[in-house]
Amino acid sequence: MTDDWLFKSESYGNCNCAVNCGCQYNIPSTHGYCQSAYVGNVVDGHFNDTPLAGLQWAVFYKWPGEIADGNGERQIVIDERADEAQRIGLETIISGGACEPFSNVFAVFATTCTEFYETLFLPIDLEVNLELKTAKAEIPGIVTSTAKPIINDFTGEPFNIALARPSGSFEFTYAEIGQGTTSVTSDIEMAYEDSWAMFCVHHFNQDGLVRERSRLTAWLGR
Repeated sequence: MTDDWLFKSESYGNCNCAVNCGCQYNIPSTHGYCQSAYVGNVVDGHFNDTPLAGLQWAVFYKWPGEIADGNGERQIVIDERADEAQRIGLETIISGGACEPFSNVFAVFATTCTEFYETLFLPIDLEVNLELKTAKAEIPGIVTSTAKPIINDFTGEPFNIALARPSGSFEFTYAEIGQGTTSVTSDIEMAYEDSWAMFCVHHFNQDGLVRERSRLTAWLGR
């Protein structure tokens, strides 16, 4: 492996599971099948000598059963503003390439898919607030997605819940949890509402997950 890269993205993900997503709790999925959409903004990164910061990306997955059972579908969307070198770098990373096997979520999910649709290069409109657990994402003609915090039925205030993964994760060290609604109408078609949403920093390099303390944990220092 000769490529040197860094991918640090402030990301929003929404899947069709209830807010106790089986992937994170080592239990079966809510419905017996899995559908998932991720979208993010690269805040720091490079692929060899090519800078990646400031670009946005999305990826959609759909499995007929549990993720581990395979036969999934995948489609990647990359910010149309990316130049040719940036497109190659981002597509390589999000495809799960140029890294140690099973070392990040993209690499793991790639092994569970058998249908890989053509990568699209489109405008991505993303507004995400990791702390407030809100998001709005749109890729014209392809995706609409929104997210909100879970609301406490007793107080009417946001119900704050997060996951910390000190070890064992190939995706994040810390994530805030909310609810999302997504519709995808591309080569992959899927729709779900008020389901699991997560807000995290995806921080990977060619060796795997970078275990740097996420800025989302700043409240721990209060």
